[in-house]
Amino acid sequence: MRLRRKRRLLRCVRKRRELKPFKDNTANIQSDSVLLMSVVRNEKIRLPYFLSYYRKLGIDHFLFVDNNSDDGTAEYLSEQPDVSLWSARASYKRASFGLDWSNYLLRKYARDHWVLTVDPDEFFIYPFCDTRPIRALTDWLDSTGVRSFGTMLIDMYPEGPVQEAVYHEGKDPFEISPWFDSGNYMISKNPTYGNLWIQGGPRSRVFFQDNPEKAPALNKIPLVKWDKRYVYVSSTHSLLPRGLNQVYDEWGGEKTSGALLHAKLIDILGEKAREEMTRNQHYRASGEYRAYLEQLEDQPVFWCKWSEKYINWRQLEILGLMSKGNWA
Repeated sequence: MRLRRKRRLLRCVRKRRELKPFKDNTANIQSDSVLLMSVVRNEKIRLPYFLSYYRKLGIDHFLFVDNNSDDGTAEYLSEQPDVSLWSARASYKRASFGLDWSNYLLRKYARDHWVLTVDPDEFFIYPFCDTRPIRALTDWLDSTGVRSFGTMLIDMYPEGPVQEAVYHEGKDPFEISPWFDSGNYMISKNPTYGNLWIQGGPRSRVFFQDNPEKAPALNKIPLVKWDKRYVYVSSTHSLLPRGLNQVYDEWGGEKTSGALLHAKLIDILGEKAREEMTRNQHYRASGEYRAYLEQLEDQPVFWCKWSEKYINWRQLEILGLMSKGNWA
């Protein structure tokens, strides 16, 4: 595992040459700043609400990599005073699906900072997030000696077909996609990295009903007190050193955990799937997006009699999808 981690570190340092500064505001990062890292492509429609959401949560500075956007994403981000932006024209796939770029920027700018690494359609939920800023969580984690914080990715969906959930720039996506699966999840332990592996939910039962083992993983470790020795090895599903993946209690207790509300199942999914199938830059030859395209033609409805309408984080805790643990 040490050799694997060193190879990852060497790889990200080598791939730094593919990153070109577009707007560097990193001089504004303070010693106690909470950071956010994201790799994006053609996400301008999502960014106004995304930035607003995380600013309200207490993020101090954003680190973005733009991979060949042509919809004004880079130009929009470059206008934001709390954003530092790099352009990457190289292959997303050959950069370990963007991990090499983010690992390098985390190594360079996030050392000794709490940093949240998320996609532009992921929205972080944690205990007391409605009354306490993210710094309250990170301060508590610091006081308990915890350096990584786990979440479950919860796919949100509309009551009707995805195509009818029309999203407009700047709007809250969960106003049009407020439903989620309260159950239907499978959990196992990854023997290699020691992280939990979670699958299931609406994408599994609709897009991967014949091959549920190929459904997307829903386990994420997005919040980490970064160190230059750390690397993500598979999206934000797992890290090295392996101890960072121990975000659950093996002895029957409940560690504090959160959730990522996933705003993928809205009308722009079809356009995104077509684009990614053409680019062929995603995992397993973009098989996930192929499944989306094949099924979206039939205008599937994700809502079922077991669907729950999202209210707040306490609802997720009651359902066992996250926990406040011993944080009071």
